[in-house]
Amino acid sequence: MSMTERVAPVIAASSAPPVYHPAGFDAALRTAVDDLSAGRWLSAERLLTTPSPTPAVWTFWTQVLALVAARSAVLGEWAREHPDARGLGVLRLRVMVEHALTADRAGRPQAWKLEQAARVACWTAAHADPADPVPWVCLLALAVLDRDRSLPEHRVRSTDPMLPAGPWGMFDEVLRRDPVGREAHHRMYRYWQQESRSAALDFVHMVTTNALPGSPIAALPLYASVDQYRTAPRRDAVVRGQWRRDPHFSNTQRAYRSWRSAEPGSWTVSDLSHLAHALWASAQMDAAVEVFEALGVLASRTPWSDVAESREMGEVVLLTARQQAFAGRATALA
Repeated sequence: MSMTERVAPVIAASSAPPVYHPAGFDAALRTAVDDLSAGRWLSAERLLTTPSPTPAVWTFWTQVLALVAARSAVLGEWAREHPDARGLGVLRLRVMVEHALTADRAGRPQAWKLEQAARVACWTAAHADPADPVPWVCLLALAVLDRDRSLPEHRVRSTDPMLPAGPWGMFDEVLRRDPVGREAHHRMYRYWQQESRSAALDFVHMVTTNALPGSPIAALPLYASVDQYRTAPRRDAVVRGQWRRDPHFSNTQRAYRSWRSAEPGSWTVSDLSHLAHALWASAQMDAAVEVFEALGVLASRTPWSDVAESREMGEVVLLTARQQAFAGRATALA
């Protein structure tokens, strides 16, 4: 078989339609999500009774399931049938938080009441199950709504003199229970991004400097790079080329090295999508191919929709990036 014959199927596979699913690589979670979307909760209940999931896995399961449940009344039906089911209370807590955040974004009059109810429920859950990181993650999610820092838990001093006071106590509580704390790190980044771009970047630098090899926290600077590009006043050739310059280029290389030392499946589809994009955008095509192969047909909407000319064109950018990477072309659109 010639080289052309061997390469052609690979390039053809790079054109396969992407599959967007919040469960990512987790097959059991995928089943639970699909059933919950259809109003069936038994597979979610079975999943949440899995013996001794790691705190990182537990946090991810509840995050994904709650985003699905927030769009329906399925948790109410579940509670009527099995009110004491493990994980049901945590899902209901997460749904309360999601409804509060959604109401705030939409400027609804009931947003403040939803926020207060969710915050009380978080503190109650944190005291009821001291080992669970999720109530503390939920408190971090709600922290963005306290824009004037009226609550004392949002004015805790950082151990890093470069960073301002903020919800550091809650962040530390998560990490005591979940040393990976992927969602907590992203929640803190979003909190600081709302406060100050410089504080957000200082936070990213601090946590990635201290991250262990293989940690998905190494991907956090890639999200910051996309945010910088997305909010740039114009997207000329200089801005589009940012991934070929430091610190973006070095951050991409560090994230790639960290991913290669990680346990399979420990990085989310979103993390790998950001890594694949950064490698492609910095013309590191061999490494980009490696990440695209790990993703298979799975994909996330971001970062592709954030770097496209319009959000609707995100998939076009993704397919272009995959094709260029597999073809070995050292060019990129963003």
